[in-house]
Amino acid sequence: MKVTVEKNEKVAKMIFASIYPLYLNRLEKNSRTKEELNQVIEWFTGFNNDDLQALIDKKVTFRTFFQNAKIHPNAHLIKGVVCGYRIEEIEDEFELYKQCSQMEKLIDELARGRKMDKILRVDKK
Repeated sequence: MKVTVEKNEKVAKMIFASIYPLYLNRLEKNSRTKEELNQVIEWFTGFNNDDLQALIDKKVTFRTFFQNAKIHPNAHLIKGVVCGYRIEEIEDEFELYKQCSQMEKLIDELARGRKMDKILRVDKK
């Protein structure tokens, strides 16, 4: 499937604070913790717990969320399919959608019980 401008805009306008509790609820059902969720988000975006809480309190959109993020240099190692879209095939013009999919993939791996050292990709030299 190909990402469309409309799909990208829809995701860009979503409020991060409305999605975060859904991520957390999903993980807690799978015996994972808020700390682990925040650790994964921090690795991917650079936002620590205080930054994350401030963004939640401000009710920022995913557009603002990712504009302010410092995406991890190993983010290119996040591959796979999320919602029918293969991450590595999402066009550069839809960078925001790609970043959102990458974060979703990390959270999915966490929910599925993958070990943290595998989720927080280490570039093999």
